[in-house]
Amino acid sequence: MADVLNTKDIKGWDAGKIDAKVADIRKQIFNLKMQQSASGMEKPHQLKILKKNIARLLNEKSAGKAK
Repeated sequence: MADVLNTKDIKGWDAGKIDAKVADIRKQIFNLKMQQSASGMEKPHQLKILKKNIARLLNEKSAGKAK
């Protein structure tokens, strides 16, 4: 479900695609937190992976603005 995004894969993306992916990941995090509070999670490390993916995406977006 939660795959690690590589920076080299994100490099060619435009801001719109990055924003859409961040919104999608935030929805996934919300759903996982609801699942965790309701019945527990099988793979709690997925939250950590998703949060790091958001950080990678936003970092790449801000680096693109600086250029």
